Amino acid sequence: MSVYKQDIPDIIVARLPRYLRALSVLREKKLTTNSRELGEFLGYSAAQIRKDLSQFGEFGKQGTGYNIDYLTKQINEILNLDREWKMVLVGCGNIGHAILNYSGFSSNGFHVVAAFDSSQELIGKKINDTITIQDINNLEQIIQENKIQIAMLTVPGSVAQETAEKLVNCGIKGILSYAPVILSLPTEIRVEYIDPVISLQHITYYLSK
Repeated sequence: MSVYKQDIPDIIVARLPRYLRALSVLREKKLTTNSRELGEFLGYSAAQIRKDLSQFGEFGKQGTGYNIDYLTKQINEILNLDREWKMVLVGCGNIGHAILNYSGFSSNGFHVVAAFDSSQELIGKKINDTITIQDINNLEQIIQENKIQIAMLTVPGSVAQETAEKLVNCGIKGILSYAPVILSLPTEIRVEYIDPVISLQHITYYLSK
């Protein structure tokens, strides 16, 4: 699979996790699927499915479709999900607490190994009997000792930029931000945003007045 990542449009990469989700559901009922079925499941055209997957190689056979286990394995490898990923979480307020109590990350190979905050009221508290909130001043040591590349940012918008810069300086390469601001970081740092307000604003476009 000799594909240069920078040659693949990001919009295609963004659809691959959706394909994985669909395949995991279909796998409970059958062994094979095809581009038409995947398209109907996800709301894409069969042609779009075939075009997306063809960017990375040939994974199916005409007339027989895709072996679900094989296609799942291949997409996992493309997304670097054939390994475990350690993460840190910065900001242990309400959203941070909810994330630390959510099991969906670890079941998909993402493990929060440390959580940080600047509040003396939170530092030292244990979450879900597994994670003890640490002082944000310990950030660099933990990140570098564990060779962590991913951070989840759940701090208020007023301190998000400076906290993100601190993470980058500590060696973080990818940030999942829940802060309601746009971060200004070097282009090589991958940032994804989780903002319910933006999603709601997207929804309302399609609703009648």
